[in-house]
Amino acid sequence: MKGGSGPRRREQRGGSAEARSHPVERSRQVAVIGSGSCEVGSEAWTLAEEVGRRLAEAGVTVVCGGLGGVMEAASRGAARAGGAVIGIVPGFSVDDANAHCTHVVASAIGYARNLSVVASGDAVIAIGGEWGTLSEIGHARVFGRTVVALRSWGLTGREKMEGAPGVIPVETPEEAVRAVLEALS
Repeated sequence: MKGGSGPRRREQRGGSAEARSHPVERSRQVAVIGSGSCEVGSEAWTLAEEVGRRLAEAGVTVVCGGLGGVMEAASRGAARAGGAVIGIVPGFSVDDANAHCTHVVASAIGYARNLSVVASGDAVIAIGGEWGTLSEIGHARVFGRTVVALRSWGLTGREKMEGAPGVIPVETPEEAVRAVLEALS
């Protein structure tokens, strides 16, 4: 509206031209990834639930794909410990998320949302997993995120990829959370 009487651009956005005097301090976020098909009581479920709980107790926000399996178990563990859980679901409805997600993003981009899940974590914990988990591990490393692999994919490589740099294999939830917290410090 050139020369019109409408609101100025900064007012339309609800913002201010002034800088914030008190920046908001964001909590650390860790993406938890793994199979969406593991069942309650399985090894992967038990590991994920404990990882979620330990992350929440450390004041870390859990980010996940928001559906079942490892995602639901980690969400449940974190929520029961009073933590925040961001579920990024593949569909267009926030109602698709598991009941333990405290915040939900309906991405409406299908499984391409896996990129958003690992990009939203300051680091990633992979628990068990199938092909989708493997792709998320690869994307996380491309984005420069440390990946802690809790009984997950064992990776090898050649030349500069030898030893899977940036991927830390661990065997217990305690080791996983300790390793991810060290990576974030």
